[in-house]
Amino acid sequence: MRMKHLIAAALTALTLSGCSLVYRIDIPQGNYVEQKQVDKLRQGMTREQVEFVLGSAMLRDGFDPNTWYYLYEFQPGRGEKERKELTLTFANDRLATVTGDFPLPAAFHTPL
Repeated sequence: MRMKHLIAAALTALTLSGCSLVYRIDIPQGNYVEQKQVDKLRQGMTREQVEFVLGSAMLRDGFDPNTWYYLYEFQPGRGEKERKELTLTFANDRLATVTGDFPLPAAFHTPL
C-alpha cells in the first residue's frame, strides 16, 4: 500500500514538472525593418523608391494617403514583447519626414 502512494506521488511530481516544459512559439507580426534599411532613406525619395527599400507599408492611412506606417511586433514564447514603429509622411509624392523607433541617418536631408 505504501509503495502505491510513493509511485503515485512520483508520477504526480513528474507530470507537474513537465508543465514548465511546454513549448511556446515565437509570434512575429508586421513589417520587420532594420536600421540598415532606414539608413537608405533620403528626403525626396518617391513612393516607389521607399517601397523598394522598406517593402509595402503595414498600414496606409485611409484618411491621409500621404502617411505610411511600418509596424512590427514580436512576442517570443517566453519573455518580453518587442514593438517597433516607423511612420513616413509624403508631400507632393515625395518622402518628407520619418519618425519612430529608428534614428534618422545623417544623410537623410542630403538630396539623392
